[in-house]
Amino acid sequence: MSIHIIIDGYNLIRQSEFLGGLERRNIQAGRDALVKMLTAYRRIKHHNITVVFDGISALYDCPFRDRIQGVTIVFSRYGESADAVIIRMAAKEKEKAVVVSSDQDIIRHSVASGCATISSPVFEQKLMMASQLDSGDTDDDSEGGWIPTTRKKGPARRLSKRMRQNQIKTDKL
Repeated sequence: MSIHIIIDGYNLIRQSEFLGGLERRNIQAGRDALVKMLTAYRRIKHHNITVVFDGISALYDCPFRDRIQGVTIVFSRYGESADAVIIRMAAKEKEKAVVVSSDQDIIRHSVASGCATISSPVFEQKLMMASQLDSGDTDDDSEGGWIPTTRKKGPARRLSKRMRQNQIKTDKL
């Protein structure tokens, strides 16, 4: 089963220290840096990725839909928010989608539609790891190897079925 990752673009940019700094200087630079990170992530993971931006902040000559190296970029139309586009896409994709946002309204609607959700800062960490793997920057400071421990590895109590399904989908990211 292929996972479709739907990303609230400006939410992810503004939650990120690195991308937010770029966006404060130039909004297009923030979007370009995010798309570059997503293309590196897609080269490793091969998931369908759609990033949604508010069309109000877009350039006037910018198309409402574009595709760059397998990453679909969608701008909301005039009078429509990116949140509404994401909620509509989540309702269409249902359990095949993972929604990346820290916006509680989007999370609530996505969960009601059956989508898994992940917060923007957690997904940014996954993007950073993927970009390091893609560029070959790995820290090989470990001298030994695996160190066994006797600590119990399982959770103290079982999560709900919906939370377990969400965890399974986000572990694939």
